[in-house]
Amino acid sequence: MIALCALTACGTQSEPAPETQRIAIDDTGPREARAYPSPDTTSALWTVADSGQAIRFGNAGEDPWLTLACDLDGTPIQFIIIRHAEALPGQSALFPFVGNGMRSRFLTDTRLSEGEWRWETRLPVDDPQLDVFAGTRDLTATLPGRGMLEIGGSRIPGEFLDWCRAGGRTPEVENYSDDERPMQD
Repeated sequence: MIALCALTACGTQSEPAPETQRIAIDDTGPREARAYPSPDTTSALWTVADSGQAIRFGNAGEDPWLTLACDLDGTPIQFIIIRHAEALPGQSALFPFVGNGMRSRFLTDTRLSEGEWRWETRLPVDDPQLDVFAGTRDLTATLPGRGMLEIGGSRIPGEFLDWCRAGGRTPEVENYSDDERPMQD
């Protein structure tokens, strides 16, 4: 038996050594996170989208940083928050808004829409977290790694939220005769 093993060992050829590859240590490990500075929003304003079913926050003539949209075709009606900032497929984050005496944290995911990857949150329009838009005070919106948006106080987001909650109908304005008009201070 020993002689058979010895003969078998003598007849085999050794296999070539596996090929090795050198890599630099810098090329391994996790990639550095990229954080972007907060945009300068001092000249930014709200504008109504061409569809009439969204408002956009940004500098005039430039791409918006934030869009609030209303999907009236959804059941229930959906309120959509879009942060236009670099996004990659499969990412998600908490997107907090602070203002009007509230703090709301929206779970946001990336979505490919209109040729761009963007951060998007969809909620039923009656979600109480959306009340962060209901007042006229300043808002801040911070997307981790994509900067903070400082949004000056405005009645426009609150009016848009009311319009969306009303199913896209404009609230009726009461008509007064000159004698019935309420006194204004």
